[in-house]
Amino acid sequence: MSDQRSVLTIATGKPLYINFAVNLARSFYLWHTDGAMTFNIVTDHPELLPADITSKAKILAIKPGELGKGFSSKLFLDKVAPEGQTLFIDSDCLIFGDLSVVFDRLKGMPVAVVGNYISSGEWFGDIKTICRNFNVPHLPKFNGGLYYLENGDAATRVYERARNIEKQYDQIGFVRLRNRPNDEVIMALAMQLENMKPLIDDGSIMSDPQACPGKYKLDVINGRTLLVNPPLPHPLHQSWYPFERVTPLIVHFLGQYTLHYPYRREAYLLNHNLTRFSNFKSKVTIEYPERFKLFLKNTFRATYHKFFGIRKIKNSERIVN
Repeated sequence: MSDQRSVLTIATGKPLYINFAVNLARSFYLWHTDGAMTFNIVTDHPELLPADITSKAKILAIKPGELGKGFSSKLFLDKVAPEGQTLFIDSDCLIFGDLSVVFDRLKGMPVAVVGNYISSGEWFGDIKTICRNFNVPHLPKFNGGLYYLENGDAATRVYERARNIEKQYDQIGFVRLRNRPNDEVIMALAMQLENMKPLIDDGSIMSDPQACPGKYKLDVINGRTLLVNPPLPHPLHQSWYPFERVTPLIVHFLGQYTLHYPYRREAYLLNHNLTRFSNFKSKVTIEYPERFKLFLKNTFRATYHKFFGIRKIKNSERIVN
């Protein structure tokens, strides 16, 4: 196996995802300046990428729909990953430090995720029933914002099985996400059937604000993160997440979290030269106004509902029709 280490992301479809990928790439280059690790972008809109990214990253241009739609593109990582060790990171993530330690921990695992096991309960389907039907004791459970693979025959077998499982998604009993098959449960079953194991999560590699709905603090300039899952009896406590405080290298801003000020502020800094002035401006124009808005919303929510009712939730721009 080649010693090359590569980070890979996919940005296809809406320009929204191109913008995410640019922010991710800039956070990568902030922490990886010696060229020893490459950054790769798979996209059907290479013309939308700015010069500072195209001059450094490796761009793989594909045709629209070439890797399927929605989450299906992540089932083709074996087709687009370069030789050696590849760490796939979702475009709506940011990197807060040197990823070498992640590659060191995952080396030798043909296909891997960071998570744990699930044998019962609901995770886009009745897991106990699905395990029984496939005669497996459990499935890896993980955040699909990160996959690791070492290109070769073993990885090919896993991904070929995953693509076949996708064809039977509804018959198996899996539940769709945004009206599309969810790559996580597909890869979980494929990995289990091919005897691939997860790297047991300790909170140090990747986490997200959904798992940690308490206050979270981020500082991309200095590589600091803190995400909090409030302990019981706090009403926001996520019982399914095993940690209360984590400091991950990668933060996944899934769902609507890219609209919140922590992501928007860090993205602004990455796009404006990381100066003290840009840091101050990001606080004044992004963070403080949103904090004030949230304060007003939380303070007067009951009164608003009393007079105007509950507002209809807007559809996410990410929804695939």
